[in-house]
Amino acid sequence: MEKKASSDLELETDSKISETEKRGPVSKLLNGLNYVSKKLDSFGGESTGIERVSPDQRRTNMTRIIIHVMGLWLSGCGGITSMSSFFLGPLIFGLGFKDSMISGLVSCTLGCLLAAYCSTMGPRSGLRQIVSARLFFGPWAVRFPALISAIGFVGWSVTNCVLGGQILYSVSNDKLPIEIGIVIISMISLVIAIFGIRILLHTETLISIPVFTVLILLYIIGSNEYPNYLNTVSIGDTMTIRGNFLSFFALGFSVTATWGGCASDYYTLLPENTNQLFVFFMTFFAIWIPSFTGAVLSILLGNAATVHEPWLEAYTNNSLGGLLHEIFSRWNGFGMFLLVIFFLSLITNNIINTYSGALELQLIGGPLSYFPRWFLSVVMVVIFMVCSLAGRDQFATILSNFLPMLGYWISIYFTLLLEENVIFRSNKTLIKLYQYEFSTIPGEKQDLLEGKSRPYYNFDIYLSRDRLTHGFASSLAFCFGVVGAICGMCQVYYIGPIASKIGSHGADLGMWLAIGFTAVTYPVFRYIELKKFDDSSAVIGIVNTLFRSIMISYGSPQS
Repeated sequence: MEKKASSDLELETDSKISETEKRGPVSKLLNGLNYVSKKLDSFGGESTGIERVSPDQRRTNMTRIIIHVMGLWLSGCGGITSMSSFFLGPLIFGLGFKDSMISGLVSCTLGCLLAAYCSTMGPRSGLRQIVSARLFFGPWAVRFPALISAIGFVGWSVTNCVLGGQILYSVSNDKLPIEIGIVIISMISLVIAIFGIRILLHTETLISIPVFTVLILLYIIGSNEYPNYLNTVSIGDTMTIRGNFLSFFALGFSVTATWGGCASDYYTLLPENTNQLFVFFMTFFAIWIPSFTGAVLSILLGNAATVHEPWLEAYTNNSLGGLLHEIFSRWNGFGMFLLVIFFLSLITNNIINTYSGALELQLIGGPLSYFPRWFLSVVMVVIFMVCSLAGRDQFATILSNFLPMLGYWISIYFTLLLEENVIFRSNKTLIKLYQYEFSTIPGEKQDLLEGKSRPYYNFDIYLSRDRLTHGFASSLAFCFGVVGAICGMCQVYYIGPIASKIGSHGADLGMWLAIGFTAVTYPVFRYIELKKFDDSSAVIGIVNTLFRSIMISYGSPQS
């Protein structure tokens, strides 16, 4: 049996509503949502979702695109969200100034490199980050990383909402409840995210300059205190300090690395022939400069807060929001104005989470694929707003225990992507194994490879189930990566058997073991999959053989 080959791609059955379903009980709801989508489109909004942006729909003004991309990362990474995690080196993990700096800054830089590499998939594919993963996860298995990614965006949004509520509570002299602050930041984020990528990029660029200006001014505001506490030392014996060092490293890594799950979402408007090295370095420095600047400042302020009594008291009473209020209050009313400007960085970060999170929900498929992106943005906001209200008193716990787990999954995804690109899709010998992806007629010599750059992909088939890989290799390797993460994770609720060997509190080695387990297994599984299971008929034959063997075994008198 040969695979069906067609030049005209058919959309997946679960991404479009059949005529029968249109006549069902949800028809009125779906028709209403489609009507709103058309209105949104008429107002200049974005009514599309995970569909590919074709080359003729891209922008050609590179200068304008670069300015918007730089503004996106400057506002999204240069504010309180990224800073909040780096405060925890001294305040939660008990690390001294030197250890906090080394651990925090190296991990921050490493995470930026990972995110920058992931972003290179955007311009050449015209696809959102996890949508492009269909070409090595397959149409079914890709739903799992999409779900994890969506959960990650919810986690970061909860962090933003809780911290934003704390800040408004402090600025209002304890008059505005945290709950109201959470609702405010959620609603503003929703409005911008609904209108889509073009409005989003304009908004992020507009807010980036005042936000980054406040970040620089914060160095000046706190300069009378943090230089006095640069000789603090880490708490605990040698092995405990090493364990805390590694755990803080995992947290710092997750802050910047998790951008790899959505980086190319915002590059689909770049021309298809945009140089990959240019995209890599542009993204790296766009994320690294604001993140690194904020990380240094956070560690300086957090380190001083462990000793300077007024700051420590403010942190103890009102968490990070109270600490920032205490620091900005040195400049009185103008300081409060700056804090409100800084508050906008939480909204810009939440906008990114809401927009990309809705795309991940759409990619999960099933009933969710019936709903437009803007409606799923509403769903995202409702979810993280409810979670924020429930966890408003557990800010540090959310940061130090949930968010490092996001580093586990992005490490696995990055390893799969890197090995897929470097080992398989950059080798003209191994690329011949992708006979159904690069051939108009299965089994014949590739005729779609000419003119393509490394790593070789045929993104035109991203919706064709017949020509996409089955995803066996990525699924198995992902599971092995999860096993590695479990063995090395160090959280309040669970410490892995390997993590528990280091220090009295353990050490978070989850991301390292996840990378290792995935890296070792994926090339083996992928080669076998391409060699033996790329043909659907072969897979069906194996399943039928196994089924017959089981039936014969159970029907046998000897069984």
